[in-house]
Amino acid sequence: MSAPRAPAGHFTVLYFAAASSFTRKQHDHLPAPLEIPALLDELNRRYPGIKDKVLTSSALTVNLEYVDLDEAKGVFIQEYDEVAIIPPVSSG
Repeated sequence: MSAPRAPAGHFTVLYFAAASSFTRKQHDHLPAPLEIPALLDELNRRYPGIKDKVLTSSALTVNLEYVDLDEAKGVFIQEYDEVAIIPPVSSG
């Protein structure tokens, strides 16, 4: 999936699988810098319920590097970064 480049002062959030279904979007652009816990709160503000229904069981990457959400306090997303929300996927 490719999204348009974020405008100056912003970063891109990519939504996959259940995150895309929940938001009904493939991406958003949000103002940078933003601490990761604040990102989760902002997404829950924009999409009520996403934190409990999607984010708590999802992986999160910043520029293709996985982030441990339990250790994300103090980690800031910067201008032009790319964040991906990757829910668990099952196949059968």
